[in-house]
Amino acid sequence: MAMSPAKRHFQRVSAAIAAAAVAGPELSMAGATAYEQQLLQLNQDRLRLKQVQSEQGKAELKRTLIPAYAPYIEGVLSAGNGAQDDVLTTIMVWCIDAGEFADALSIGAYVIEHNLKMPDRFARTTGCLLAEEIANDALKTQKAGGTFDLSLLLRTASLTDERDMPDQARAKLYLAIGRTNLQLAEEDGVEADAARAWLDIARKYLVRAIDLHSNCGGKKDLERVDRLLKRHAESKPTESGTGEPPVDETPKPEQDEGDQPDEGNQGTETGTGEPPAN
Repeated sequence: MAMSPAKRHFQRVSAAIAAAAVAGPELSMAGATAYEQQLLQLNQDRLRLKQVQSEQGKAELKRTLIPAYAPYIEGVLSAGNGAQDDVLTTIMVWCIDAGEFADALSIGAYVIEHNLKMPDRFARTTGCLLAEEIANDALKTQKAGGTFDLSLLLRTASLTDERDMPDQARAKLYLAIGRTNLQLAEEDGVEADAARAWLDIARKYLVRAIDLHSNCGGKKDLERVDRLLKRHAESKPTESGTGEPPVDETPKPEQDEGDQPDEGNQGTETGTGEPPAN
């Protein structure tokens, strides 16, 4: 059943007021009415998820459950002061599982800014979880022949580049970015200059991924990038000449063959057009 606009507004405002009243990750949203209501709903929804064995089935169920938490999430993100919030961190993970990566990153930015802790059942830090899970989905999509939104990958990198995580996790993200740039360079109709630019970026990320984790799987991609860059370099026309425009030696229609232009009509900006006096 869809939530009414009035109820949605009430939940968002209640969450904003509760979140604004508690500051710092050392304090919790526990005790706040809006938070306790959402936590109760979360526990009930977890019981529903336990009844589903299929991972794809769980992801689809999470996709249908997430909208009910949206007003609360919006309220906390708009006015929160960083109190520990297990509802917020759990829904962030659900958004990743459901493929709602933009929403996951919006929540993740708040969680990282305020150094919120992930619930005990999650072994990874927020930065590692975001980088690795979004990269995993991108690599899976690419392996199946599909494409992944480059802006999401770059946003993930920007959000997590300063966060500590295993090198293997960061390598996955850089590998996904490198492969996406390679895909863009190979798209039909891409101009040569644009393709070279995509390839240069792809090479940078692939080299970094391999440096972080030599067995990340990017070596063949890097070889392909280098071959394509070499091909572009070989096909680029050689530039020669003085840089001056070519002289037009085509006779003008009104001139007889052998006639010369009337120099008296070719003045400069400072001359009179008359021949110099003896």
